[in-house]
Amino acid sequence: MKFKDFKYERPDIDSIKEYSVDLFEKLKKAKSFEEFDDYYRNFIKKEKNLLTMESIASIRYTIDTEDEFYNSEKDYFDENSPKIQQIENELQKIILNSNFKEEFKEKYGEHVLNLAEVGLKTFNEDIIEELKEENKLNSKYVKLLGSVKVNFEGQERNLSQMRPFMLVPDRSKRKEAMKTIFGWFDEHQNEFDDIYDQLVKVRDKMAKKLGYDNFIELAYYRLSRTDYNAEDVANYRKQVEEFVVPVASELRKRQKERINLDKLYYYDEDYSFEGGNPKPEGSTEEKVNKAQKMYKELSKETEEFFNFMVENELMDLDSKKGKTPGGYCTFIFDYDSPFIFSNFNGTSGDVDVLTHEAGHAFQSYQSRHIELPELLFPTLESAEIHSMSMEFITYPWWDLFYGEQTEKAKFMHLSEALLFIPYGVSVDEFQHWVYENPEATPESRRKKWSEIEKKYLPERDYDGVDYLVNGGFWQKQSHIYESPFYYIDYTLAQICAFQFFKKFNEDRKIAWEDYLRLCKAGGSKPFTGLINIANLKNPFKDGSLKETIDFVESYLNKINDKTL
Repeated sequence: MKFKDFKYERPDIDSIKEYSVDLFEKLKKAKSFEEFDDYYRNFIKKEKNLLTMESIASIRYTIDTEDEFYNSEKDYFDENSPKIQQIENELQKIILNSNFKEEFKEKYGEHVLNLAEVGLKTFNEDIIEELKEENKLNSKYVKLLGSVKVNFEGQERNLSQMRPFMLVPDRSKRKEAMKTIFGWFDEHQNEFDDIYDQLVKVRDKMAKKLGYDNFIELAYYRLSRTDYNAEDVANYRKQVEEFVVPVASELRKRQKERINLDKLYYYDEDYSFEGGNPKPEGSTEEKVNKAQKMYKELSKETEEFFNFMVENELMDLDSKKGKTPGGYCTFIFDYDSPFIFSNFNGTSGDVDVLTHEAGHAFQSYQSRHIELPELLFPTLESAEIHSMSMEFITYPWWDLFYGEQTEKAKFMHLSEALLFIPYGVSVDEFQHWVYENPEATPESRRKKWSEIEKKYLPERDYDGVDYLVNGGFWQKQSHIYESPFYYIDYTLAQICAFQFFKKFNEDRKIAWEDYLRLCKAGGSKPFTGLINIANLKNPFKDGSLKETIDFVESYLNKINDKTL
């Protein structure tokens, strides 16, 4: 069935709550594990239907934020998600206090019990109003970001449509594009400040109601981080500062020389080659056709998966009016279907989507056999391993997209992957500071961002654009608003993806077996358990980061990028 034919019907949350109350009583009174498990699986069927409707409504809302019907449906789910969380919370209590806990663990695995335990640490009825407020503020941010409209070169454009102008050979045009984009942000700075200030305070209030010193520990539990903590992450950031930042600085020097500049400014950072960055060839339809050929040749598993995505129209790829920026992959449970959302703009980002988001989608397709919805996708840092690794796995087919520019595209992609890591840890360190200091003013937050930037991104220079010089750049990063602390995940996954890159350079057959095994495991284990399944080294452990970065640096140093 094609996505446009997927049926949407607003679920009656109050009715589901009544059903749950009755079912939970039966669970408590169950005389055997078989009886307990039957009731539990009935609930899972109901939960999957609820998640299906929420996914369909969310997808259709992000495709067209001006659609009044799905706007109201998004508001409905925002309003009722605390009730849904309350139901899930009650179920977690029942499972953890059940006489059949051991049999449950035997059937579904220990990780689901660990997830239930951290789930209980994130919620009680006292914070329902704060959760509703948080959802409303997140929606307000999404709407504000989606409302970006600037006039540039005689046309009205949104954020995604401005991206190509940051990549043109004409330096003055790149600068003008940057000033135009951040001029809009500057005009709306008070709105961004106000939304974030309210978000920080409502999250801090929730944390304190739940007995935490601040929001940080609660945020880690909300991200289901059961096997590492803020201290592990802080130690990891130190290793990034020591081993990655110097390599990134050297890459920026190479870039400056390669594009023949005396000084590299922010608007030059995404411009990798004199004469312009490599661009994929063809229309959206042609790119999808090329991806279909690529996945057919890659493996029988990827062929089946991508054909399924194309035949059922499970991708919405083109940028258009009213569509939210960015890209994502989600899963629609009742249809066993992943869905890919993006905003193609004719840049290398289009190929990134057909590999990165397809990596997420492929993983969920491979693990769709997993019965429990909370174990379909892994926790976020693990989920990003599949997507980032798929980018490297598909390198042998990039000539389909880039033709004669293929080697240039690969060098740019690999170097940018490494250059991202210092920025990724900047976002993480900033958020730790913010929630340690919830009463900080917007001005002091911007000052702190500038300090952290200088530490991890020492070459960055905004060429006097006040909004950026004064520490405003982070307001463009939606994760900071919508998904607090979900960002270090990308950097951890990137280190793991680099390890897969090394493996695929050494033995593609063994590497593919490791990757496929990882995808099929879904979210059945936490981060450290999954990297063991894939035979990867733990990024938190001293030494593993240096070894991985040394390989990438050596690989890049063998390439004479000035001749590309």
